[in-house]
Amino acid sequence: MHSHRHLLSGKGISLSEGPIVQGILSFALPIFLGQLLQQLYNLADAWVIGNFAPDEAFAAVSTGGNLTFLITGFFNGMAMGGGVIISRYFGAKDEDDVSKAIHTTFFFGLIVSVLSTLAGTLLAPWLLHLLNTPDDVLPYSLTYFRIYFSGVSTVILYNICMAIMRALGDSLHPLYYLVFSSLTNVVLDLLLVAVFPFGVAGAAVATVITQGLSVLLCLRRMTHVKDSTRLDFKKLRIHWDMMRQVIGQGFPTGVQNAVISIGNLVIQSNINSFDKYAMAGQGAYARIEGVVFLPITAISMALSTFVSQNLGAREYTRAKKGAAFGIVTGVALAEMVGIVFLVFAKSLLGIFIDNPESLEFGLIHVRVAAPFYCLLAFSHCAAGVLRGCGKAVVPMVSMLLFWCVTRVIYVTVALQFFPVYATIPWAYPITWTLSSILFAGFLLRTDWTHAFERQAVSVR
Repeated sequence: MHSHRHLLSGKGISLSEGPIVQGILSFALPIFLGQLLQQLYNLADAWVIGNFAPDEAFAAVSTGGNLTFLITGFFNGMAMGGGVIISRYFGAKDEDDVSKAIHTTFFFGLIVSVLSTLAGTLLAPWLLHLLNTPDDVLPYSLTYFRIYFSGVSTVILYNICMAIMRALGDSLHPLYYLVFSSLTNVVLDLLLVAVFPFGVAGAAVATVITQGLSVLLCLRRMTHVKDSTRLDFKKLRIHWDMMRQVIGQGFPTGVQNAVISIGNLVIQSNINSFDKYAMAGQGAYARIEGVVFLPITAISMALSTFVSQNLGAREYTRAKKGAAFGIVTGVALAEMVGIVFLVFAKSLLGIFIDNPESLEFGLIHVRVAAPFYCLLAFSHCAAGVLRGCGKAVVPMVSMLLFWCVTRVIYVTVALQFFPVYATIPWAYPITWTLSSILFAGFLLRTDWTHAFERQAVSVR
């Protein structure tokens, strides 16, 4: 019989006991604040470049999110899969398998960090040409991505560390580390772009350095915890029985992230075919959306850990109640956020862009997408629940079918009949609606709470 005392006395926090609402919200709040600080990396880049570098430099950094996510998104999905496995064994109070899952997930992260660096540096120039990046923007984009991907291992390892710590119920310490690294990022941005005219190169270097600092702080915590969840470099290896489970949960999410990126890259290519003002306007919209939607993303991530821990502990009713609360809260919050964004769109977009042409493109995107944020929230939260119960294939199929294939078909066909920019943003609410219908049907018509048992996964 395993000793359970240490699991509940160190850095790990059990979400399978105590008040449900308090548990989810107290776990989600540090995730939200942490992600907000992560967004400050990008916002600092955008603000400094928008004010101290040419418009072409801002367009290069603004439109880079989809390309970076294409390379890193797959491996971040694998990290989430590792988190689901760790949460399940943590909920079951199985110390041996928790340790195996942690060391397998981290070692896997080291391997994919190398692969991401190679893939990014080799593929970035080709992808930028494929995306119809304008000639005046291309040199800036190449500079930014060559530096970013040379240090992408810091981004990958940071996400691995976050997945492990959150799986164990610790969403607070990552927040502390992000406060420090975010402040460092702002200082470095101002120094390397505003004071020294290094432009996009300075912004990329600042991002890599600050992510690296976050990794070092996480590792210091993870290697000094005095319980069975401690990361010991001497124990790093692939436990193949555990690796199969990590792949089983993480591969669908990784594929999902990759195919969504491909779909978004096709849409980005169409946006780029208009002009640099469309690129800057859409880039400004994306940065604001990335911030205002963070509370819902945090709830979605918290739901995965909450559901996984509770199903591991065989608290089936508790898992259902928590899932219902999280989904309803996320949907209501998202709609309020969308309304606020709609009302203050001009002022918010004006933080990053000041020319009227770019501003108008950004406003078009807000008017189309923001009223439908409730559907985007439902899809995110439902996907979080399904990943938590081991059904990561369902979100993958939904996102592949709707957020990639349907979007690409819609944009390709619709622009032939309505060749104006306003046609493009409608790809998002249309596909959010379709994925929401699929998720609602699955959650209401299937017994997702017993998914682990049907998969014949041993939870001791």
